[in-house]
Amino acid sequence: MFIQTQDTPNPATLKFIPGVPVMDSGTADYPAADSAANSPLARRLFQVDGVRGVFLGGDFVAVTKEEQLDWFALKPSILAGIMEHYASGMPVVEQADAGTELVDEDEDEIVTQIKQLLDTRVRPAVAMDGGDIVFQGFDDGVVTLQMRGACQGCPSSTATLKMGIENMLRHYIPDVREVRAADF
Repeated sequence: MFIQTQDTPNPATLKFIPGVPVMDSGTADYPAADSAANSPLARRLFQVDGVRGVFLGGDFVAVTKEEQLDWFALKPSILAGIMEHYASGMPVVEQADAGTELVDEDEDEIVTQIKQLLDTRVRPAVAMDGGDIVFQGFDDGVVTLQMRGACQGCPSSTATLKMGIENMLRHYIPDVREVRAADF
């Protein structure tokens, strides 16, 4: 197995591309070791000292490290962990979350438009950088989004939200006044 690595805009996060599917659908975010109970791959990666977060995308694994550590020291252990996981034959995720985004039959037309624009224009772009953005809500002209993976804690995430996503949503949906990151 040949695993490629790719820098992300977040210097604390590196994208690992194993050349095989990681997630069949959706994404999975493990911001801490105790959140990785349903993912053998994430649990294995959290065993590497210095791994602070694991994000699983369709064809990549984004790993966030402790700020003070160097990728040069961590990368071999992470690569070995990914290879060992795929050699074991275990699933990446044992049981997926039962629908993190529920479909509301009575969903507002504006919310439907926002989600469609996020899914078609934003999420593919941020996935290329090792992250994801998930719709959290729309209230009184304000769209709230949750940053995941490499996007969470990225120095350029505010610029992405304000100059990129906010401007695009305001262009297509005049009712949108502002875009904010969800508080944790």
